[in-house]
Amino acid sequence: MRRFISTMAQSGPRRFAPLKEVVAGQHHELPKLQGVIFDVDGTLCQPQNHMFGQMRDVLGIPKSVDILEHIYSLPTPTQQEEAMESIRAIERVSMAQQVAQPGLTDLMAYLDSRGLRKGICTRNFEQPVAHLLTKFLSGSVFHPVVTRDFRPPKPDPAGLLFIARSWGLTRRVRDERDEQAVRDVIGVGQGGNSAAAPREKKQQQEGAVGPDAHGHHEEVGDASGLIMVGDSIDDMTAGRRAGAATVLLVNDVNRHLSDHEHTDLVIERLDELVDVLDRGFVGREIS
Repeated sequence: MRRFISTMAQSGPRRFAPLKEVVAGQHHELPKLQGVIFDVDGTLCQPQNHMFGQMRDVLGIPKSVDILEHIYSLPTPTQQEEAMESIRAIERVSMAQQVAQPGLTDLMAYLDSRGLRKGICTRNFEQPVAHLLTKFLSGSVFHPVVTRDFRPPKPDPAGLLFIARSWGLTRRVRDERDEQAVRDVIGVGQGGNSAAAPREKKQQQEGAVGPDAHGHHEEVGDASGLIMVGDSIDDMTAGRRAGAATVLLVNDVNRHLSDHEHTDLVIERLDELVDVLDRGFVGREIS
């Protein structure tokens, strides 16, 4: 069963102040954008959708079954690791064929010039991510980088909330949904439906929530000042459930997500975001 960290209900379109006014020091009543989180495959690099068919073939599962959920459901740690290594092998071959998305370097140069923080939240494992950053974006800093080792993965928003908290963006627990968020993250961190996570992974997972001075969990990561950029329903859903604005990098395969309720804005190229953010982000109306 997928666990989701809930956020407070929102109303009206998501908006951020124009960055050109923020940089110029002009006062604006709209909130300032605090950072941008990116997916990797299909977002920072062009889609390598062939990988997913290969992964399902090697695992012996149909398209309807989520790859990571299947692996985490295997009964022993040894079986889980063997299955995980079988899909890592496919990713290692594919990473040599990575092609940067059009507009990638222009967008990153713009974000860096505006002093905006950049993070990554991906279901890929660490090696292909490091390869892409080294090959195409060696002069641009992304921190933190949340990879497959983080549990639970997207579409759960825990990874995004961990990034928000690492950037000092938090809010106090406000209601029963926030309290459930704490229980869900701690529960998954303690093992969930698979073998217990190593201590360092458990600490990373719990980074989405945090204790007060008395050790009680009274803070959760606050992603309301962030944008999640991705190409899949997992990206859009994780962003929406975390409270972030969402941007879909559209292609021929995912175009049906353009009208999805979790998609705030649609772009054809990454550098289209430059003008959007300069003029002021306006997302989809939220009921």
